[in-house]
Amino acid sequence: MLHIGGARTALFAWAYARRHGGVFVLRIEDTDRERSGAGYEQAILDGLRWLGIDWDEGPDVGGPYGPYRQTERLEHYRRAAERLLAAGAAYRCFCSAARLEELRARQTSAGDTAAYDGLCRAVDPAEARARSAGGEPFVVRFRVPPGETRFSDLIRGHVAFRNEDVDDWIMVRSDGAPTYNFAVVCDDSEMRITHVLRGEEHLTNTPKQVLLYQALGLEVPVFAHLPLMLGTDGKKLSKRTGDTALLDYRDQGYPPEAVLNFLCLQGWALDDRTDLFSVADLVRHFDPADVGKRGAIFDPEKFLWMAGEYIRSDELARVASRCAPFVVRAGLMSEGEIAARRPWFESAVALAQERIRLYSELPARIAYLFAPDDEVPWQPAALKNARRHEGAEILLGEYLAWLRPQLATGGGAPVLRETTRGWLEARGTKPPVLLQPLRCVLTGEPGGADIFDVIAVLGSERTISRLEAGIRRLASSAPAE
Repeated sequence: MLHIGGARTALFAWAYARRHGGVFVLRIEDTDRERSGAGYEQAILDGLRWLGIDWDEGPDVGGPYGPYRQTERLEHYRRAAERLLAAGAAYRCFCSAARLEELRARQTSAGDTAAYDGLCRAVDPAEARARSAGGEPFVVRFRVPPGETRFSDLIRGHVAFRNEDVDDWIMVRSDGAPTYNFAVVCDDSEMRITHVLRGEEHLTNTPKQVLLYQALGLEVPVFAHLPLMLGTDGKKLSKRTGDTALLDYRDQGYPPEAVLNFLCLQGWALDDRTDLFSVADLVRHFDPADVGKRGAIFDPEKFLWMAGEYIRSDELARVASRCAPFVVRAGLMSEGEIAARRPWFESAVALAQERIRLYSELPARIAYLFAPDDEVPWQPAALKNARRHEGAEILLGEYLAWLRPQLATGGGAPVLRETTRGWLEARGTKPPVLLQPLRCVLTGEPGGADIFDVIAVLGSERTISRLEAGIRRLASSAPAE
């Protein structure tokens, strides 16, 4: 599945391509059969589209250098492997899995780095061809030359690796499938890739790939290795600290704009004071040279804060549309009911828009609107607030008698708010003495949206019904301890 780290890499590569009028390519690297499948590919496409990332070439849109799935490019890899074997830059290795395991165990017990010892380097190519033609299993290894491999990284500057620290890695597995390092070099060259942005965990792969480019006589692309994303504990991001599949954040109710904005901050910043900015700002200013080398801290609390900021500043209609699936899932309304009562639904969403951080939080915030009027669940804190005022049920009864004709005029929340204030002033009653019991019987909650906005959403009939039921419940219930 496409995880949050992979999404950040895609975002930065996309932004860089868009800033410079380049081409952003989506390639599906599916040669690892155990970790590949149509469902995973679809999740990648859906996740990137959800973020608003588009691509110029890819498996679903085509392009001049396709196909864009590696399993459909196997002939390309076979031809490249034959070229390298013929040039002596690669060789067939017949070592069994048992021998390699024994070698690894010996090296590990001696405190050495586990690496292939080059036994099959000395096999004559003609003998190797004959053995492979006879059906003996083999892999194809790259013959790492002596010396040093250097390359320039847009983030890390000049990087050098001693070739003696790079073992003769496997290019083609015994079943004919290419390995990652081999396939991506072939693909990047044939697809005219000029810049490769990826996570720093790939940094040790780069000398292998640079050597392969050189062996094939190909131009080496420009690399930029992004810093790791770390949890607040300073360790590599894990599922526990936030490294979950991208679409899990969609399903949790995060706004895609907030996810995109937050990912931008994982190693890069617009400036030293701005947290919230648009994707247009990212495209206008993104430069890999400005990405930090140190690991970026993935702060879940800041992520939630940012999600809430985007919801609060968004237009009501879009917030309502994005909240709707969660309301349906909670069983409060059906899709048909939402469509039929769209203005009412938006007014209900407006009651909570300022208080939710995720779209998924809305159902719990407005559930009281859907409770039977005589069975509204009262939270203990709400009842305690109501009981703080002696004779609350009596005052509510008097308010109800005054309220009935007021509701009949249909003046709306602003008018009712002002006339209620006048009613209280005329009685010499402080607002909390009325408003806390009123909130308890209408919503069952100790706080929340403006109570007159709640009355407008409930409507006259249900407001009166809840008040009547609430007065009876207050009168019959024992005072809070």
